[in-house]
Amino acid sequence: LNIIEQFDFSNIPFGSPEHIHIVTEAKKLAFEDRAKYYADPDFVKIPLDTLLSKSYAKIRAAQVSMERAGRYEAGEISKGETIYLTTADKFGNMVSLIQSNYRGMGSGMAPPKLGFMLQDRGELFSLKKGDANEFKPRKRPFHTIIPSFVTENGKPLMSFGVMGGDFQPQGHVQIIMNLFDFGMGLQEAGDAPRFDHDGSSTPLGEVSTDRGTIRMESGFDYETIRALMKLRHSVGFANGVYGGYQAIMRDHEKNVYLGASESRKDGQSVGY
Repeated sequence: LNIIEQFDFSNIPFGSPEHIHIVTEAKKLAFEDRAKYYADPDFVKIPLDTLLSKSYAKIRAAQVSMERAGRYEAGEISKGETIYLTTADKFGNMVSLIQSNYRGMGSGMAPPKLGFMLQDRGELFSLKKGDANEFKPRKRPFHTIIPSFVTENGKPLMSFGVMGGDFQPQGHVQIIMNLFDFGMGLQEAGDAPRFDHDGSSTPLGEVSTDRGTIRMESGFDYETIRALMKLRHSVGFANGVYGGYQAIMRDHEKNVYLGASESRKDGQSVGY
């Protein structure tokens, strides 16, 4: 019901193709989650609060296309991963901060009495002799922690981030283009569908052997997807790989801040 609630049925009659299509797609989404997460609660922890939340239903409903039947996977329910925050004050100062322990609880080691885990990003060294990112003592490894900042005429304009490993720089580019090339608003720029290319060579010594795959989020026109395939792109579809966007932008003329936070991950935009 939470998924179906995301659709406006005021002009959809009983028994119409739209009626049956939406209910069927909602069932398919719910049953994929059931298959992955449902079991005896005496033996497993079922993420009921998330599965039954309106915000999660909104994310799931966004995958439904009114043009064709879909094939779905269970939703990804995050238990951690990267965090991003940004803040600004009345003087125009802005801070962009992103942090991650890398895998789960990081290294699993905590400095005595300090209350935090040490990260395990040493995994991101290359063990291939001669690589720029080759493992060496006292050397910092490759990582994807990228807080973003935009200035205009030397003044802070926008502080933002898009969490998501290798997707971060791709997401940053798409947000910037949405705002300044396509004329979207701050919230709209984050809500717009995204795409992710996977399969390039990496600083870990992995070498690309093909063109990789463009993974498309739901919301793109099928003619666009077919045209990409004609260009010999490998196109796939995936959930949960498109980051998490938070942003603050300053309107210098009106001397106000705009905030945005999307629904792909937990987040909130707050003024004080």
